[in-house]
Amino acid sequence: MAHPGLPFPDPLRTAAAARQAAPLRERAAAEEAAREFESVFLARMLEGMSTGLGGSLLSGGQAEETWRSFMNDEYAKLISRSGGIGVADAVLQAMLGAQEVE
Repeated sequence: MAHPGLPFPDPLRTAAAARQAAPLRERAAAEEAAREFESVFLARMLEGMSTGLGGSLLSGGQAEETWRSFMNDEYAKLISRSGGIGVADAVLQAMLGAQEVE
């Protein structure tokens, strides 16, 4: 992409390539944001579901409360990466629809 005889790239070709790649990067960023949203949503659901559980997964006490939240966050990330529950798809469609309107 360099000008013949010059050591730097052609700015017109570089700008055109960046414009073509931008929608792909934006969609990838939107997909990642939607997955992250779903992960946070699932973590809050798991947190609510695990508060009333009896028994102890760990050793009990405040340490268990702390580690349970980390465990819920990781479970939520795994669920989201494994296809999720459809929240990420709905959020992604809403995000892409909002971009087309503007």
